[in-house]
Amino acid sequence: MSHSVGGVRQAQKQKTRQALLDAALGLLEEQSLSSLGLREVTRVVGIAPAAFYRHFRDLGELGVALVEEALGSLHAMVRAILVEQAAAEERIDRTVAVVERHVREHPAHVRFVARERHGGVRAVRQAIAGELARFTEEVAEALKSQPVSAGWRDEDVRMLAELYVDRLVTTAAELIDAAEDGAEGAAEEVVWRARRQLRLISIGRRHWQGGGGGAASGDVA
Repeated sequence: MSHSVGGVRQAQKQKTRQALLDAALGLLEEQSLSSLGLREVTRVVGIAPAAFYRHFRDLGELGVALVEEALGSLHAMVRAILVEQAAAEERIDRTVAVVERHVREHPAHVRFVARERHGGVRAVRQAIAGELARFTEEVAEALKSQPVSAGWRDEDVRMLAELYVDRLVTTAAELIDAAEDGAEGAAEEVVWRARRQLRLISIGRRHWQGGGGGAASGDVA
């Protein structure tokens, strides 16, 4: 019986925690995290302000949880595409499509990350930087496993990964801006430009001398 009661309580706690995250995310559509009030969030959820601290130490910790929600699932999807034995152009198109879908399905999360990446809450800035650094390491590992990377120094592979990740993050932010602008064809323009830029990076990778890869042949991602 006690196990059953404990399970119900844990489920309710998780439900309230998620409600706080969702409420904060909704409020952050119109303001930055540094200007958000704890009472605003708890009022939306319908709990006492003191109850907030059962779930988060402060709004900074809540913001870190939102960062994990926003970026965590994207890593695995992009990494899976990069390790596929597919042609370079196909991998690029599929990667951009994944980012486009992520923005379409989670616009509030992407908008939050884009705004808070250089925002006023240090813990959240650090969380975003940490997630992107981890993303870069994962992309670097995937790129390193490709034949065209044979002979490349680790620092050069990481530099290449940073170019890819930066381009994908920028594309996500541009897609959010395009959706808000509402201009016809704006999102399609962002996607077209992202694909071309990633292909240009690919061509540069193929002929990069500094990595020791020389004019290595084969597809690139």
